[in-house]
Amino acid sequence: MLTPSVTGMTDTRVAPSLFAPARLGPLDLPNRLVMAPLTRNRATADGVPTALMATYYAQRASAGLIIAEASTPNAVGQTYPNITAIHDTAHIAGWRRVTDAVRAAGGRPMFLQIQHGGRVGHPDTSGHMPLAPSPVPLPEPIHTPGGKQPAVTPREMTTDDIRATVADFATAARNALEAGFAGVEVHSANGHLLHQFLAPNTNRRTDAYGGPPENRIRFTVEVVDAVLAEIGPERTGLRISPGNTVNGIDEGDETEALYAALVSALADRGLAYLHVGFADPDSAVYQDIREQWPGTLIANPVLPAGQIPADGGRHAAERLLAAGADLIALGRPFLANPDLVERLRTGAPVNPVRNKYLMYVGGETGYTDYPVNA
Repeated sequence: MLTPSVTGMTDTRVAPSLFAPARLGPLDLPNRLVMAPLTRNRATADGVPTALMATYYAQRASAGLIIAEASTPNAVGQTYPNITAIHDTAHIAGWRRVTDAVRAAGGRPMFLQIQHGGRVGHPDTSGHMPLAPSPVPLPEPIHTPGGKQPAVTPREMTTDDIRATVADFATAARNALEAGFAGVEVHSANGHLLHQFLAPNTNRRTDAYGGPPENRIRFTVEVVDAVLAEIGPERTGLRISPGNTVNGIDEGDETEALYAALVSALADRGLAYLHVGFADPDSAVYQDIREQWPGTLIANPVLPAGQIPADGGRHAAERLLAAGADLIALGRPFLANPDLVERLRTGAPVNPVRNKYLMYVGGETGYTDYPVNA
């Protein structure tokens, strides 16, 4: 939790500067800019981080905090080709190369996002039939090693599957610490497995994990509790994206009640942070979350789709600070600007994303070759 002067909202609150230091649990952060987790498909086919990835993250070491890209806690949770993982000794060694490179470049200890794809997966990619809360397929084609293919109908998870997956998240968290990370972010957003349990259109269960919001949040709460029991609450964060419709998610008219229940259930756990994606300071849902959440809140602002604003997102970031956020996560601005913190500090022009296709195709182009400001 950050200092009381910057946590929570009051009428007289003075927003801190983006460039002011902050404290996140045991970590001293040099600024309030967080590099959001960004899937870039540069791992090996079996999920091992590469030397090129170490270069990429080290280039961005000036961020106050880096949350490394989504990594799967087991093989069945793999989403797309060349996604990172954290369930094998080779994954630990690969990520250790990344965290060592960031430290050598002067960066702070990183967090690692842990993500299970759920129905966002394909046997041609993972070698397994996807698992999900209910047998509801992704309503769009999915990328596989052989190109786009129709989504398959996932297998509905049994209670044994649920218990095993909860345990896999806890093991993955322990592996992340062994790889040199300061903590992990549990991914309950963007239409992946935990979010699929939250949303009524993807969770049609009639057992203790389905039905009213109080039941649909159960899986996320169990995963968070298992992770914090393994590595401690001060090393555990959670990402949510209320109202987000990516990957065919539809929360209907239950978004407000759903996240009120989830935030209330976890508010007393002492987590390192809650990370809100697609955060809009004018949204009643966001305002309610800020009011309910007693600890550090990371907010990821809504930016134009596929674009970086001319100011690099600074105006949107400062609006969220003024609305009670403690730290600000930016994605594509960091992707295209290794020295984003200094560019925002000085008002220097920012690099645009050159080609969306280059985000996911592998190699140095569109990855480690973005220039720094002279």
